Amino acid sequence: MHAILQEYFLDKISKKFHLSKSRLSALNESGQLVFFQLVTFVWGGDAILREGFIFNISQLWDGYPSHPMTFLLKLWWIVQAAYWLHTIPELYFQRIKKDEWAARIRHASGAFAFVALAYGFNFQRVGVCLIVLHALAEFVAHSYRLNIILRGEREDFLDKFLSVVNGAVFVVVRLCSLVLGVLTFYFGLAGAAPLLLRVAALSLLVSFQVYLMFNFISEAIKQRQEARQLALNKPAKKEKKERPKKEKVKKAPVEESDLPEVDQNTNKTLRQRQSAAVKAK
Repeated sequence: MHAILQEYFLDKISKKFHLSKSRLSALNESGQLVFFQLVTFVWGGDAILREGFIFNISQLWDGYPSHPMTFLLKLWWIVQAAYWLHTIPELYFQRIKKDEWAARIRHASGAFAFVALAYGFNFQRVGVCLIVLHALAEFVAHSYRLNIILRGEREDFLDKFLSVVNGAVFVVVRLCSLVLGVLTFYFGLAGAAPLLLRVAALSLLVSFQVYLMFNFISEAIKQRQEARQLALNKPAKKEKKERPKKEKVKKAPVEESDLPEVDQNTNKTLRQRQSAAVKAK
């Protein structure tokens, strides 16, 4: 699927828009992740509805640690682990710049670790809910990023609308993840799972959500500061361009008036001769 998506969609889009190397790399990354996060959200959401976790949230912790899974849900977990594992060697085959390797490897390793820990400690039910929520936020975020890559920062209605949707979905997903984590690990699994395991799982979840929220707020503040700086610089540049013209116009008469009377008369005769020569021609 990775190769099909790259060859038949992303490569054609990049040729059509004639993107730079940095934008092409961002397009390939976000294009792959948009498709994967959409599949994760739809497939995982279907499993959640089939299992009835939304209408009976106590199923997330009832009967722990014995949580049997259907074939489709188990396959969903296998696909999650396989995707994040394959992204690391894929960096070499896609000829990604080595400067970008560290960030992408950290991202893939963190995602694989979360999948492995949730599956290994029998937190598959709450894990699928948390991953589906995160997939929704990631799908919207990478869709917004693709809009910027392909259309540029135009500041039109579509750009502002996607920016608002991205921010709203991100915040709602973070809050829902925290509420779900507290309900499951602090209240639901009390007495069923060891205290140390519950505290460790909840601490890891809260730390991750705080980290994502901090990065999001920092990026939003940075973008606002850059926008303000650009808005302040635009009128300043116009003033700089207009001022020299005015000074040049004013300088000519001032400089001539400062000359002695003899020199002023000489300049007048020179101008008269030049005008007479032009008329004679």
